[in-house]
Amino acid sequence: MQKLLFFLLIGIVAYVIMSRVRREGQPPTTRPTPGSQAGSAEDMVRCANCAVHLPRGESFTSEGQFFCSDEHRRLGPVRSQRR
Repeated sequence: MQKLLFFLLIGIVAYVIMSRVRREGQPPTTRPTPGSQAGSAEDMVRCANCAVHLPRGESFTSEGQFFCSDEHRRLGPVRSQRR
């Protein structure tokens, strides 16, 4: 019974050490403060090619239209009546 408790204790200690080592290797997480740029809302725009919505800061623009990727920007807007 003592051997079982000993190995259980060793396992718990190893688990605690490994979880702390993993946590130290990761960058610290920061929460945005109220009013900061990271937590503020951003306008959403629609891709002129595929109609997906994305934040304005992540979009590509061309001739006043928004696109979700550079490839869609090169292809241009889709002129379809389906939308």
